[in-house]
Amino acid sequence: MFEIDPNSLSNLDKVTTTHVHLDVTVDFGAKILRGTAALEMQAIEPTKEVVLDSAHLVIKSANVIDSAGKATVLSVDTSTVHDVYGTAVRLELPEAVAGGDKFRIVIEYETTSKGGAIQFLTPEQTQGKKHPYLFTQCEEIHARSMFPCQDSPSVKISYSADVRVPKPLTALMSAIATSQRDEGDATVFSFEQKITIPSYLVALVVGNLAMAKISDRCAVWSEPDNLEACAWEFAEMETILQTAEDLITPYVWGRYDLLVLPGSFPFGGMENPCLTFVTPTLLAGDRSLTDVIAHEIAHSWSGNLVTAKNWEHFWLNEGWTTYFERKIVARLNGEDSRQLSCIIGEADLQESVCFYGKDSPLTALVPKLDGIDPDDAYSTVPYDKGAHLLYYLEQHLGGPAVFEPYMRSYINEFQGKSIDTSDWKNYLFSYFASHDPAKVELLNQIEWDKWFNAPGMPPVGNKYDERPQKVCLHLAERWINAAKDSSYAQFSPKDIEPFSTMQNVIFLTRLADSAPLNEDTLAAIDSTYKLTGYRNCEVRFSWLSLALKSNYMAVVDAVIDMLSTQGRMKYTRPLYRLLHACPDGRELAEKTFQRLRGYYHPICARMVEKDLGLQQ
Repeated sequence: MFEIDPNSLSNLDKVTTTHVHLDVTVDFGAKILRGTAALEMQAIEPTKEVVLDSAHLVIKSANVIDSAGKATVLSVDTSTVHDVYGTAVRLELPEAVAGGDKFRIVIEYETTSKGGAIQFLTPEQTQGKKHPYLFTQCEEIHARSMFPCQDSPSVKISYSADVRVPKPLTALMSAIATSQRDEGDATVFSFEQKITIPSYLVALVVGNLAMAKISDRCAVWSEPDNLEACAWEFAEMETILQTAEDLITPYVWGRYDLLVLPGSFPFGGMENPCLTFVTPTLLAGDRSLTDVIAHEIAHSWSGNLVTAKNWEHFWLNEGWTTYFERKIVARLNGEDSRQLSCIIGEADLQESVCFYGKDSPLTALVPKLDGIDPDDAYSTVPYDKGAHLLYYLEQHLGGPAVFEPYMRSYINEFQGKSIDTSDWKNYLFSYFASHDPAKVELLNQIEWDKWFNAPGMPPVGNKYDERPQKVCLHLAERWINAAKDSSYAQFSPKDIEPFSTMQNVIFLTRLADSAPLNEDTLAAIDSTYKLTGYRNCEVRFSWLSLALKSNYMAVVDAVIDMLSTQGRMKYTRPLYRLLHACPDGRELAEKTFQRLRGYYHPICARMVEKDLGLQQ
């Protein structure tokens, strides 16, 4: 229903889903899931029709089950097809239901290879090279290609599942594992998620998986060959989780496990409840990239517990989570780390605004997405513009001592609910009206319409502590000056030894601001700091971006290697764009993408195709 969610075809105003049970078999040969989705539903107002979202599903049958267990076959109409939002599954009930009535619908279906939610990997695409693998990625509107549902974050469901997989593979989901049993050549894994979540957080992975225990409620999963390295890298999970609990409220999801996926996973992390998915690009060997874990853990409250009602209000998920992440990092590593992260976030926001255009409506904090694929609107804007607003409010209202009690109250007020920006703003005012009325006048001074609806950079800047970045900016200026007379002997590897990942990124970003740099300067930088082979992917990506902006083709083999070994869109999309923009790189970028297209997740492949102008 477009008034509730412009990106859903479901009749959200008439009925809602309360629980889903999936009973599916994984067929690696056909690369599909087949089985049933049973939806427990409740009418909001009288209706004789249920409309669900689907995309590239084969709907075989649908039945409504009455309170006595009697099944009645339903007519299925799939004639309504939207270019972006998929196929509406219209089910006509045998008789009208009244508001408040509960009923159960069971749909038999199969997925197809055209869906965006599931990536099947061949054994060759895994680390172990012996077994196939699959994982799902349902955010934003891809759950409808995994099972028929009301695919809107305005609907929060509990769910359970029975998943049949060929032996000896293991299945995991964004839920608590309850049992497993043998069934011939298959194993049936059962799961239950009792806390209600939006459909995009239903997640499944099947592969040759092993587990390493971190604490009583935390474990790391990966392919066996990689397990020791993964367990070492993420050994601080429990500490991060406890820090988040101390900052916000107690953790309610029972377990917090981490799954390190194959390289084609398109995001840094995905906050699937009980089982965060992360990219192997976080394996830096020195635990320097665990800020991503702080971000995904923070989603346990903002996004998973308190959820944006639709994708136009995505900042309520990501802006809050980025803000929480930085406060967690400050508690773990000091306020300097938070300040550096804010500075990098502002640079990332500026880059997104430049990419879309400063007048693009997609750079508004609350964009209009009617007719737009939320994937096309995905950028750092909701993350960093949202976090920018919350940091501004923290400072404007009197600092953490004033703002932190409000943020805890906000989570408690809306946990288990889906809200929009008006809900958020109204509670902000009502909280301070009750707790500190003098702050309401400060809130009234804010130009809310500009914050929410104006494109481009935020209407008010934040002042961050510049001291933590001075040393890296000073080094960058030394290199820029040295380029004038090639006086490179003054530099040594010790220059960056004390730098954090964020300081290295700021150093390289400052150099990129001065691009193009001379070839001899870039060669000297790489010779001094060995950046082309740098293990930390954030640093290596920043270096390769600088090099490509300067048309320094000596790094092209390293660029192709990075494009060939991971599909994280944060790296992959910019590297393709930068290579494509090089005078000698356009053809290479297009040929490389065509060669690797099957390696990438469908979401990543579609976005790179669009970036390179290769869409049919």
